[in-house]
Amino acid sequence: MKAHEVNFDGLVGLTHHYAGLSFGNEASTRHRFQVSNPRLAAKQGLLKMKALADAGFVQAVIPPHERPYLPVLRQLGFTGSDEQVLEKVARQAPQWLSSASSASPMWVANAATVCPSADALDGKVHFTVANLNNKFHRSLEASTTESLLRAIFRDEQFFSVHNALPQVALLGDEGAANHNRLGGDYGEPGVQLFVYGCEEGNTLRPTRYPARQTREASDAVARLNQVNPRQAIFAQQNPEVIDLGVFHNDVIAVSNRQVLFCHQQAFVNQGELMNRLRSCVADFTPIEVASSDVTVQDAVATYLFNSQLLSREDGTMMLILPQECRDHAGVWRYLNGLLDADNPISDLRVFDLRESMSNGGGPACLRLRVVLTPEEQRAVNPSVMMNDTLFTALNQWVDRYYRDRLTAADLADPQLLREGREALDALTQLLNLGSVYPFQQSGATNG
Repeated sequence: MKAHEVNFDGLVGLTHHYAGLSFGNEASTRHRFQVSNPRLAAKQGLLKMKALADAGFVQAVIPPHERPYLPVLRQLGFTGSDEQVLEKVARQAPQWLSSASSASPMWVANAATVCPSADALDGKVHFTVANLNNKFHRSLEASTTESLLRAIFRDEQFFSVHNALPQVALLGDEGAANHNRLGGDYGEPGVQLFVYGCEEGNTLRPTRYPARQTREASDAVARLNQVNPRQAIFAQQNPEVIDLGVFHNDVIAVSNRQVLFCHQQAFVNQGELMNRLRSCVADFTPIEVASSDVTVQDAVATYLFNSQLLSREDGTMMLILPQECRDHAGVWRYLNGLLDADNPISDLRVFDLRESMSNGGGPACLRLRVVLTPEEQRAVNPSVMMNDTLFTALNQWVDRYYRDRLTAADLADPQLLREGREALDALTQLLNLGSVYPFQQSGATNG
């Protein structure tokens, strides 16, 4: 059956700031305490979405989360009115305010792991929400992510949204950032490659930075998503590259249909993995980048592999890259050589995503890939699908509500909380989502 890959991009939130919360993500740490521009960040993301929609790719949007997230601050013992809670936490424990205000939900590659209907035993599209429990600020995302996915993929005839795994380290799950799908046409059964960083009883693990995805979580996600066991492969991420800043597999590998574009040091026992993929993926085309061409450190600095690899109707592929790749002479030289080589990649498209990149997320971090048949696509909430009208409306919405300068000190401003709630209330109406945010469900006021 003919199907398309639809990219659902996360919209950057109103509290986008540089707090350096993500140990192991070197860009996040390096830009800590710099001044951010939430309005520019949102517009950079919107421009990428619209450009890809204009180029013929099916594109949609996933809204930001409510931030600052007061329910967790109250759970941590801060009491009083909303304004009093903000004042107390800013004075007594500002690190909690920064965590509760993180705009990290914009990186929806971590929102969930997706199984297309062609790969599922029950013939539905499955989503398992990621628990993201390796980082406190990201562990706050699961409940709202689930509400948003249920509001977008409402029709239970076609879609099944699963709760996040239990919030324990043994089941650390980072979503689609550690998941690849390979095969032929999107609507045909494919091979799902689950990538994990560590597993219980295995001493092979990083020593400097944490391995965020566990084998146990990947096994559970595959079961929940009803992935046909014959179509699932599990591979361990190279712990040495995790220690160099490859905190998710999508920082060192990206796949699309028959192509796996990765660094030669991406996986444990990489040669064996490639042979196995050759045996089960028709026309499997690995593009393994040698360290002599691009070092792991340069790949992390430029987010070469945190790119989007998109199929055109003629069978060729386009690589969507951050500006940092063009700015790096060695990486750009490699990429231009790639265009001349014998592979499906025929075009490079560069986007300025510096606001997201400075916090540690590139083009691939900003999107959740969902393969949909025409019938399934019609069942998606149509209000989230990118077109000229939505692009204009979202830009006007950003212009109205977003600040163009934000520091950690600004997070204690009660007006920022009020602005955010008013903005999200308007956005849920624009996108026909219903009451998906805690402040809407609890009847919280802006005071």
